[in-house]
Amino acid sequence: MRNPRSIASDTFITLRERVTLLPQGPGVYLYKEADGTVIYVGKAKNLRARVRNYFSDERLAEAKTGTLMSVAVTLDYILVDNEKEALALENNLIKQYKPRFNILLRDDKTYPYIKITAEKYPRVYVTRRLNKVDSFYGPYFPGNLAYRLVDLIHRRFLVPSCKIDLNRKHPQPCLEFHIKRCLGPCVEGLTTDEEYLAAVRRTRMFLEGKHKELAAEIRAQIGLASEALLFERAGALRDLLTTVEEVEERQKMAAASGDDIDIFAYHAEPPLVALNLFHVRNGRIVDRREMFWEDQHQFDPQEFMDALLKQIYIGGRYIPGIIHVPVDVEDCELLEEYLGEKRGRKVEILTPRRGQKRAMADLVETNAQHSFESRFRVLKPSSAAISEAVQELLGLADAPKRIECFDISHIQGTDKVASMVVWEDGRMNKAAYRKFIIKTVTGNDDFASMREVVYRRYSRVLEENQDMPGLILIDGGLGQLHAAQESLQKLGLVTQALASIAKREEWIYVLGQEEEPIVLDRHSPVLHLITMIRDEAHRFAVTFHRTRRNASRLTSELAEIPGVGKKTVEKLLRTLGSIDQVKAANEEQLAAVVGLAAARKLRQFYDSEKSSDGGSDSRSVGGTVES
Repeated sequence: MRNPRSIASDTFITLRERVTLLPQGPGVYLYKEADGTVIYVGKAKNLRARVRNYFSDERLAEAKTGTLMSVAVTLDYILVDNEKEALALENNLIKQYKPRFNILLRDDKTYPYIKITAEKYPRVYVTRRLNKVDSFYGPYFPGNLAYRLVDLIHRRFLVPSCKIDLNRKHPQPCLEFHIKRCLGPCVEGLTTDEEYLAAVRRTRMFLEGKHKELAAEIRAQIGLASEALLFERAGALRDLLTTVEEVEERQKMAAASGDDIDIFAYHAEPPLVALNLFHVRNGRIVDRREMFWEDQHQFDPQEFMDALLKQIYIGGRYIPGIIHVPVDVEDCELLEEYLGEKRGRKVEILTPRRGQKRAMADLVETNAQHSFESRFRVLKPSSAAISEAVQELLGLADAPKRIECFDISHIQGTDKVASMVVWEDGRMNKAAYRKFIIKTVTGNDDFASMREVVYRRYSRVLEENQDMPGLILIDGGLGQLHAAQESLQKLGLVTQALASIAKREEWIYVLGQEEEPIVLDRHSPVLHLITMIRDEAHRFAVTFHRTRRNASRLTSELAEIPGVGKKTVEKLLRTLGSIDQVKAANEEQLAAVVGLAAARKLRQFYDSEKSSDGGSDSRSVGGTVES
């Protein structure tokens, strides 16, 4: 690739006249503003002919082109050897500069991969970020498939996803070893390097789809274990063989049912556009992807789809054999050839006109219209739909029907309390709310408070044989998340779905993928749900804290008055709500709550004060205080 060159307008020669200096070979051109900001990137088979076209009267009359040319001051270009290089370079520059006149990919979803780390004792994780060091498999559709596969790898191949430092030996193994989800390389003598690396090798073969070779290797290992009278090991290997053979059989059946197809459809009411992408794998719809735009004032379907296909598939790790689009695209043949070379097999970009393929395209279009309505007309999703969306975006094994959320409240470490609110079957279940008084923590330590509350809550759940929630949500960042995790691990709840949401950025951290916080679009119904639950937990905690603080202040103020004790204070707070309301009440109002004698003593006490402290209004709320 040659070095970029610049053609700028000045007082003597206009940008239009400078276009005649452009070369006639393939390349990429970049329009820039006066400050150097790239505002549009395009590719061309013939740079001079393509850019000259922008100055025709017909193109200048178009709203988008006319606006672009009115603000463009500088034109850069990069010559390449052929049109395929121009196609790839255009896509890279659009991703790099995000020019405002280009159609940019805006996606609520990134699909996960399974990563095997490059270290002495490799581990397996679900990730959405790729690097050049580790090994990656995927992407997986739907997103929770990656988590199910990793769980299978834990149970059958015994390769963990732990955070323990495996470069040094530890005195005893963690719970994962005891529940037979890890070989225990962290402790001397539990496994050998050869045994562990063999498990990793089998994991790689499994993820690469080499099921026949893997099954043959496992059968040989079963024979060796049986000859050595290692019957427990032979039994474990036999279970693994059964799993591999079942996966192989399902794969054969799926492969016979059809090719991999991606189907696009959109619904546009400019400047608003909603697009759906259905992933059909082996003849079955396995996932749906939604994308939204709010700035398509001059919506051109052909230009829109052309730009979108390039950004999704050029640079992507997986390319299907067939791509169905609602309109013909300009660079169809070139893109088919480029993607086919990258895939290693033929790729077709088709626009179905009739038959079953057209019916399938109509189905995707109907879903795109529904996505448009849900996004831009703010339709309330059903309880099942929002649960499934939470499952997919957070990568949970199941759609959560019940979410329990925790928050801590105090002022400089005093009157520490916690709240737990419950979202269940599409609504807040206030009867299930719980309040906690922090008992074991001294000073301002939110992490320790969270550990105490989570342990107390779920030790009781286990004792009473109650069901665990589909998701535990923590108000806070990574510190609070890991504090809750420690308590769950003590209770043996190592597979419990756990996430936290940080207030400032509204980032969602999911246990097991903390390095990749989920950042949702502000319109996302999942974000709306999670922030609503988090805000309710915060409100409930703050209200309980104020009640406790008022009770503490009132008790200390009235401790010296004979005849006014703890029960009197509770009655006053329960009825009047706050210390300020007690101070403001007259004798008749107080007498209606605690009797005439106590009311007179209270009024005499407050009337004798020359001044009083300000307080915060509060109101009594429901919820059980847990011991």
